[in-house]
Amino acid sequence: MRSATIKRQTNLSVRADLVDAARSARLNLSAILERALESELARVSRRQWREENAASIEAYNRHVKNGGTFTQMWLRW
Repeated sequence: MRSATIKRQTNLSVRADLVDAARSARLNLSAILERALESELARVSRRQWREENAASIEAYNRHVKNGGTFTQMWLRW
C-alpha cells in the first residue's frame, strides 16, 4: 500500500498530551498515522470480505460437514 507517494496536508484534532509526548519522543506523527491507517483499512477490508462471503463460507462448511472434502476419498488414515 505504500506505493502512493503523493502526500496531502490534513488537519487533525489530537489530544494535546499525546502530541506533546510524541514530539518529546521525536516521533514522526505522519508516518505513525499512515501505518495505523493502513492497518485499520486492512482490518476493515478483511471484515467486509468475511461479511460479503459469509453465505458461501457457510455453504462450504455445510458441504464439508455432510460429505467431507474433495480429497478425502484418497486419504487412507
